[in-house]
Amino acid sequence: MNTEKKLLTPVTTGTLELPNRVVMAPMNRRRALNGIPGESAPIYFRQRAGAGLIITDNTAVAPNGIGYMGTPGIYNQEQVDSWKRVTAEVHALGGRIFMQLVHAGRIGHYLNNEGQMPLIAPAAVSAEGLIRTPGEIHLPNSEPVEATAADVRRLIGEHIQGAINAIEAGFDGVEIHGAHGFLPEQFLHPHTNRRTDAYGGSIAARSRFLLEIVEGTAAAIGKERTGIRLSPFVKLNDLPDYAEEAETQRYIVDALQQMGILYIHLSDQGPVGHGKIPEAFIRELRRRYSGLVILAGGYSAETAEAALQAGLADLIAFGKPYIANPDLAERFRLNIPLTVGDPATYYQGGDEGYIDYPSVDPVHSPIFVANATADCR
Repeated sequence: MNTEKKLLTPVTTGTLELPNRVVMAPMNRRRALNGIPGESAPIYFRQRAGAGLIITDNTAVAPNGIGYMGTPGIYNQEQVDSWKRVTAEVHALGGRIFMQLVHAGRIGHYLNNEGQMPLIAPAAVSAEGLIRTPGEIHLPNSEPVEATAADVRRLIGEHIQGAINAIEAGFDGVEIHGAHGFLPEQFLHPHTNRRTDAYGGSIAARSRFLLEIVEGTAAAIGKERTGIRLSPFVKLNDLPDYAEEAETQRYIVDALQQMGILYIHLSDQGPVGHGKIPEAFIRELRRRYSGLVILAGGYSAETAEAALQAGLADLIAFGKPYIANPDLAERFRLNIPLTVGDPATYYQGGDEGYIDYPSVDPVHSPIFVANATADCR
């Protein structure tokens, strides 16, 4: 047992006391029907309440921003009420949980949207690739409609209202998904943003959509409850390299520093064979930004500890390890080998591969106890 690892030491912010630096990364497990978290969602998140911080599945802020079939939402009262059961379970065990807010923009298919609403994006530029739709049929991403000026204002407002709804549902804060090629990054990127109005053209104009969402969210729920996820230099969802990317990211980071939000979460989960976010960029970000920095991207306990000791981050987010190891931080503390999950159940299915992975009993280690059948209070 090694309790001296920095990964397992607490972090105190203005509003949160995190018992460790292990973050459960946002993962869309795609088990929501009509955008409503299922009956097993409170159990799933309760099982993982030992994380320093839980960040939920990416959760749609609008009925035309769902993207992937089975994505949960936060844009109507039924969804809010369902999420209340999740936050109550996590808080009952002393956990802390943020909601990740997403609008998929041009990623997805209209068949996955509520009422089969068309996709919407900065410009009518379709994304390459296939998307799963009802009936287990994989179809090309739909062509989006170009957002009007009124649409842009509404989309910003939907993100802010999603944050307000998340707080009503009992969340400790929200993370705005500005990464992975979804709508805010589509506005940032010149390949997908071909606008000639105030939201297109220059770096400042292309950044405006994302920054107005962050600014409005911080004003609505508090900057200490507001985080953001970015994925600089990571090519996901059909976004190529572009010459101004480093300069664009510096501009955003400087603006976030001025806003004083709680954290920046850097996601390094790019396609196989693509380079990582350069360490030099992360160190530059640390100089420009004084808030918390979370790193995510295939970390092990050892590489996470190294990154923390090197001053690259304050917290480390783990994705897939949390699927099959609901008590991941405890396993790190006890040096217990990790269970490997079943990829077939990562993004679809029922309770199997969702709430049936066992946890370690810390009192009688290394006895394993299944917790999937525990009553949901």
